[in-house]
Amino acid sequence: MKIETKRLLLRPFTTADGEDLYSYLSDPEVVRFEPYDVFTKADAEKEAARRAGDPNFFAVVLKETGHVIGNLYFAPSEYEKYEFSYVFSRAYWKNGYATEAADALLRDAFAQKKLHRVEAYCHPDNVNSWHLLERLGFKREAHLRRDIWFRKDEAGAPIWQDTYIYGLLEEDLGK
Repeated sequence: MKIETKRLLLRPFTTADGEDLYSYLSDPEVVRFEPYDVFTKADAEKEAARRAGDPNFFAVVLKETGHVIGNLYFAPSEYEKYEFSYVFSRAYWKNGYATEAADALLRDAFAQKKLHRVEAYCHPDNVNSWHLLERLGFKREAHLRRDIWFRKDEAGAPIWQDTYIYGLLEEDLGK
């Protein structure tokens, strides 16, 4: 499935996307709130191949250059719901690309699929991320305290963190 906007193309990943994936997943600031650490070139090549076989990942391609500048994740879950997330190259932050890509995917999904609800999860300190969700029409529905951990401290103890839960119904989409 491909979706085209004024500046972007959303398409499945290919095995040739490893270099572009590396360009942003190797940036500590980009993966700061992700459940994984920075990628090596080899990691990115393997991940591009894996994502090429995963229909839940969309490469966000800048039409002007043909480069992958980010990705969207959109996966079905129970009760006609979908989980939604995104990661973008820091070089393209604050240019409206994430909003443009996410809005196009969400509108297409509500129009083409039988879904009731989309959920997204966000670290409270990731202000840019929850601002994006709110621009898209998502509503903050919960603040879970110390509910998840991705890393451990020097002693091997989990580093617990909070999570915001956002929900989007079709009528919440911005006009």
